[in-house]
Amino acid sequence: MAAAPADAMSQQKPIGGTAMFQVRIHGRGGQGVVSGAELLSVAGFLEGRFAQAFPSFGSERMGTPVIAYCRLDEKEIRLREPVLEPDALIVQDATLLHQVDLFAGLHRGSYILLNSTRSFGELGLSDFTGSFRRARLCTVHATQIAIEHVGRAVPNVPLLGAFAAITGQVRLESVIAAIREKFPHVVAEKNVAAATEAYATVSKLRETADA
Repeated sequence: MAAAPADAMSQQKPIGGTAMFQVRIHGRGGQGVVSGAELLSVAGFLEGRFAQAFPSFGSERMGTPVIAYCRLDEKEIRLREPVLEPDALIVQDATLLHQVDLFAGLHRGSYILLNSTRSFGELGLSDFTGSFRRARLCTVHATQIAIEHVGRAVPNVPLLGAFAAITGQVRLESVIAAIREKFPHVVAEKNVAAATEAYATVSKLRETADA
């Protein structure tokens, strides 16, 4: 099956909330930013939600900053503009912290998922994130997980597993199903392993944060 249409709905009952959930993904060209948004939209679609995914316009050359957006809702999505006030922010490359205004539009209930081996404090973000809910902040070394399982430094799929764990907006099973629809079998199973490890890692971190 190809990627889900921009707005589509199946019959499974979703686990997300009833309000629209908006995601903004920042990364660099070559890191799978756009395909990550598409996979997330397919996962939402498979759970019976309307889903929309699209990139920002502009250069997508290797290494240049790239933004993609995803929306999930229980009803038809009529918005077409970029996500300005995300409910979740996924940052695929921590070097963008010094180049792009990543946190524009975030509200205190937003989730922040960052691909890094360092904590928010170690990244100098404590003052900004201090008023956010601790359980909605997460750093995970998605690049390392991708290299170990996929053999490439493409963090998008591990971050989707992490997203499922931290937000509960989609199930890991739906992410896995979306992966298997997109990739050939051998490549898909490597990505499934990467998403599953990231999901388990973040689930454990959430348990610690909630303790």
